[in-house]
Amino acid sequence: MLLIVKSNIVSSLLVPRSNMFKEEWWLPANLTFSLSCCCDILQSEYGFIEANNRKIFTLVYPDSFDICLISKIGDADLYISNENPNPSYNPESYILHSATCGEDILHIHKKLKRPIYVSVFGYPSYKTTHFFLNIVSRESTEKDTLDLELLSSENKSSIFQTHWIIMLEYENQMFLDILHEDGLIISAKGLGIEKVFMNLLKIYCDPGNLIFVLKTNSDEESYFITELAKQNVVYLPKVISSENSISERENIYKEGGVLFISSRIIVVDLLKHRIPIKKVTGFLVYRAHKILESCQDGFALRLYRLENKTGFIKAFSSSPESFTRGFARVERVMKTLFLRSLYLWPRFQAIVNSSLDKWKPEVVELHIQLTPLMLELQTALLDLINYIIKEIKRINPILDTDEITVENALSKSFHKLLQIQLDPVWHQLSATTKQLLADLKILRHILLSLTQTDCIRFNNLLTSLRSTEYAQRSSGWVLLDSAETLFVTANKRLYNSKSEIDPEPNPKWQALDEILKEIRTSSHEPETVLILVNNIEICRQLKDYLIKSAKKMLVDLYKRFFGSKDQRIAIVTAHSEEEENINNCVTLSQQQDSTTGGVSFVECLQENIGSEPTVIIEPFKKENNILSLPKTLQTLKPHFIVMYDTDITAIRQIEVFQSTNTDFRITVYFPIYVGAVEEQAYLTTLRKERSAFEFLIEEKSSMIIPVEQDGKTADCPELLRDSGKSVLSEFHDTRKGGIPKTTNNSLIIVDMREFRSELPVLLHRRGIDIDPVTLQIGDYILSPDICVERKSISDLVGSLNSGRLYQQAVAMSRYYAKPILLIEFDQNKPFDLQGRYYLSKDISSMDITAKLQLLTLHFPKLKIVWSPSPYATAQLFQEIKASKPEPNSNTAVSVGLQDENCNNEKFNASIADFLSKLPGVTTQNIQSILNKAESLEQLLSYSQNELNEIFCNNSQTEQFYSALHDEFNNTEKQSAATKTNKTRGFRAINKNKK
Repeated sequence: MLLIVKSNIVSSLLVPRSNMFKEEWWLPANLTFSLSCCCDILQSEYGFIEANNRKIFTLVYPDSFDICLISKIGDADLYISNENPNPSYNPESYILHSATCGEDILHIHKKLKRPIYVSVFGYPSYKTTHFFLNIVSRESTEKDTLDLELLSSENKSSIFQTHWIIMLEYENQMFLDILHEDGLIISAKGLGIEKVFMNLLKIYCDPGNLIFVLKTNSDEESYFITELAKQNVVYLPKVISSENSISERENIYKEGGVLFISSRIIVVDLLKHRIPIKKVTGFLVYRAHKILESCQDGFALRLYRLENKTGFIKAFSSSPESFTRGFARVERVMKTLFLRSLYLWPRFQAIVNSSLDKWKPEVVELHIQLTPLMLELQTALLDLINYIIKEIKRINPILDTDEITVENALSKSFHKLLQIQLDPVWHQLSATTKQLLADLKILRHILLSLTQTDCIRFNNLLTSLRSTEYAQRSSGWVLLDSAETLFVTANKRLYNSKSEIDPEPNPKWQALDEILKEIRTSSHEPETVLILVNNIEICRQLKDYLIKSAKKMLVDLYKRFFGSKDQRIAIVTAHSEEEENINNCVTLSQQQDSTTGGVSFVECLQENIGSEPTVIIEPFKKENNILSLPKTLQTLKPHFIVMYDTDITAIRQIEVFQSTNTDFRITVYFPIYVGAVEEQAYLTTLRKERSAFEFLIEEKSSMIIPVEQDGKTADCPELLRDSGKSVLSEFHDTRKGGIPKTTNNSLIIVDMREFRSELPVLLHRRGIDIDPVTLQIGDYILSPDICVERKSISDLVGSLNSGRLYQQAVAMSRYYAKPILLIEFDQNKPFDLQGRYYLSKDISSMDITAKLQLLTLHFPKLKIVWSPSPYATAQLFQEIKASKPEPNSNTAVSVGLQDENCNNEKFNASIADFLSKLPGVTTQNIQSILNKAESLEQLLSYSQNELNEIFCNNSQTEQFYSALHDEFNNTEKQSAATKTNKTRGFRAINKNKK
């Protein structure tokens, strides 16, 4: 009987999966045709198919059977449907599928509607795939029957709704772009890039793959795993952390699947060859804009591309502004990621606009005026901020201060911008400049508190700064007229014209009351209102306001901060008990007050929401998790949202949620202060994001990307490991025909913590092998005698001030013959540390150079090496290592551990330290000496033979015994030294020479 009645080839219009494992690693040879050997083969078809094409078969066999697809050359995938004659990669086109790199086996129940349409898809990494398609007889089991029930026609639609994430048009396009070709996606904030990322994870959640995910935090990992579990994904991603042992990690790698992993662990495991690099399917990088800050991630991708030329790398970012800082930032990021394609998705793109404009939420803007006193406070604060910025520019004329403006000072990312700009030259700034920057941060916080907090807390914040101690420490802004206006006006908000306690309420509170009243009157059913705020402090504030009313809340706060001692104790105790009950959000139920006829609010649990209208107050980012709001929206499905504070990410997340859920319309209330800092900060954020995308669009149009930048060929310059080597140095003698040397790569032992820097990557590029271990002493071990402690400028200043560098110098000098202190500068900044080159005009301190001079006097063996950049350091290390013996990692790790054993309570720490400085005493024998001798007196009484039994080394025994028992002739030494000084300067005398 003919089972396969029709076959045809269909050119695939869908985007294929990325590269998978080769068959031989995951499918042992003895398992090939394992199913066929134990069952009856009803029919077998051999065929071949080109890449990205499908071959369709139609089966009419009435009984139960298995379909077994075996790829002999290349890789083929299996898709099955009983309704769609052309099943394809699209999840809605098939009911069963198998996409492994070995045997693809699917069971067809006899009750499943016939005919059965089978699609064999040719994997794109192979030009031609050769396969066997076997139809094998097998009776259905109880499990097969249960699986059939899930595939019944009445449940099919609900299955797809539950198992697949609904995406908008631009999200689908974003997904297809990154799936079709490796690249970097940069999207605007809040456009749902996490949904695209989750769909990719779902596709790759299969044991036949080995995918590593970088740059995610624990909250994001938990969110992705939870959401995938809701979609009934069988093979969920796993998280690899330091809690997993080495053997556990190796087993997890062999099991395959999607793995969330830290950059430090993956770099170490790649260098130690614990990961089968050639079998890795690909890498997913979630926060690509941070790839340059963390050199470990770039190093991991480099190690991956050196050995694996077929796997993929896909990167994502929702921070366009990060790619505009520095020279050719986006090009350097793409070069580090080994990517050639850049996908930009701004909010103003046509497809994004059309997707989000089809079903928009209804927005109600409420323009609120500041009170006269608040307006006066805002003017005074802006004057003070302007004064601070002018002072910074006056004292530091050489410093690039174009970005330090009053407008930029209002944005949330201002201090990140300052940190990036000033961190490399922080040591060159004067104490006055540093204090000005600290005062600028304080004034910005006060300015934001003006509109976000109540007048009582605002006045208490200013009172804490109005002290003699702070006035002496500050840059002097508290003595200006604007500061006096600030303090006096803030105090006026607490009292009326008769000097009675009458705190001024926040204007937004009244607007919130009106919004809640409008929602109650316009809605016929109890509604849940979601109020979004900036932080948990505002959650507490609004909770107290809604429960107590404005006047009672402000009077209680006044008693808490400015009342008598007994009042403060009572109020603070009650307030602390209330704060303990607030976790991440506040849930209030609205109840009709029978006495006043108004509405009262009572706190309740979110799980106990009943038939009454409910108000939920929640921060934009619960526990600083940016994915918390989409999860809340999906759970609550609120019809009314109040944007109490402004946040561009939250606004777009609401837009995306509304466009995805078209069965109801959301009304968003947007109360905002007119002519205030709040409005200006929001507009500045929008302007900066738009400018960033316009810059990236222009950069993309002019970028020249080499074909070999993806690292999939041997011509990629980023993967070369002979940087800095001379061509002639690779040959014995050019006159002998240039016979190449057969030498191994040099080895440097690197401390685990040093992988945060760029230096290990540069050393690896120079052909030097890296051995990552945990060192007790030093950062780099170049040879058995050479130990290097690397310090950046900021680390050097901190170590000198804390005294940590002194302890490190003591340890290096004790255990290594050639200790080195490496002081490394930033390659983007001047290579100088002299007083006359400081950026600030008023610099007068020479602390750094003075402390370094003392360090060289105390440790004559310690060599101080100055390096202008990590590139120069890598070249220096290569030259120092020339003709030096290679270090041993086991020995390097053990150095310093003996001290920890000696410093326990069993031995006297002072005696142990004294013994370690005597001749002949080493880290290997000091433990034996301390165990055998109970005191110094007993140790002095030992003969040389008895000491030799302890030391087990004749030369060490002789050195130790001579140091304790030989007499020292001071007169003879002094006369010899005098003669030497007269005749030979500082050279030592050889007594045997006549």
